[in-house]
Amino acid sequence: MNIFRKSISFKTETNDWLAFKKNVIKKSTYFRYKYLIDNYILPFFKNKSIYYFLNYDFNVYINYLSSILAPKTIKDILLIFKAILRYIERKYSVSYKLDLISCPKQEQNEIKILKDDERKKLEKYCTESNSLKNMGILICLNTGLRLGEICALTWNNIDLDEDCIIINKTIQRVYKGKNNTFIQLDTPKTKKSMRKVPISKKIHNQLKLLKNINNYCGDEYFLTGSKERYVEPRTYQRLFKKCLKICNLNDYNFHILRHTFATNCIKIGMDAKSLSELLGHSDVNITLNRYVHSSYNIQKKYLDKL
Repeated sequence: MNIFRKSISFKTETNDWLAFKKNVIKKSTYFRYKYLIDNYILPFFKNKSIYYFLNYDFNVYINYLSSILAPKTIKDILLIFKAILRYIERKYSVSYKLDLISCPKQEQNEIKILKDDERKKLEKYCTESNSLKNMGILICLNTGLRLGEICALTWNNIDLDEDCIIINKTIQRVYKGKNNTFIQLDTPKTKKSMRKVPISKKIHNQLKLLKNINNYCGDEYFLTGSKERYVEPRTYQRLFKKCLKICNLNDYNFHILRHTFATNCIKIGMDAKSLSELLGHSDVNITLNRYVHSSYNIQKKYLDKL
């Protein structure tokens, strides 16, 4: 136990862990980790040694986080914090009793979707506007693509012979620190997000018409028709909200298109495994927990058959 001299700094070990992770995680993930460490972990444990955590009451830290942050952010921070402490445990052959760290319960918010009349109004406007950017909204509403995925989509990812869209990249704004961000074009976060998404005949016909009229050869970004210019997610989110306003619809987040698509797939009887693959979820349980909920009427219908 004499290895636990008070001179061994928690900050030093944290930075060592972050340097180790830098080689095995995406650049965007690295900066996300660094941001949370610099703002919510190291400031709280300033100048502490690794010896400090041997008898530490982790609830003190959890209560502090709970007083200033949402449960989802707290969960992200605690995952990083526990990973750092495990790294120290392995390095110095000690135990911090990490099973005593528990995340606050995260309430599942009710998922918002477009009503049928709202969806039809938005589809009609996007179809008639003859705009690539508005066509992107229509695609997301009928395929469940994520915001970063539609922004990164190029014409060579649209296979009209196979009637599918190939998702193999995404665009996101990465936060390095306060007022310090950059745009990154990268592969999706998980292997399951690399996928082929079928398109309907309706979408196929409109894409074919656009491609033939503009003679796109492949490398152009879908939303701009240009090889050099893309639309970043934050800008496209604002454009989406303008479309909602033009259509006299409520103000929604772009993600409502994905939620609406997924919910409608469940309504028409698609199984959770197929939907999970379409959405690019890393685990089918994510799909089940988020979208598959039987109603009281459905439950009663089955019970009446007993």
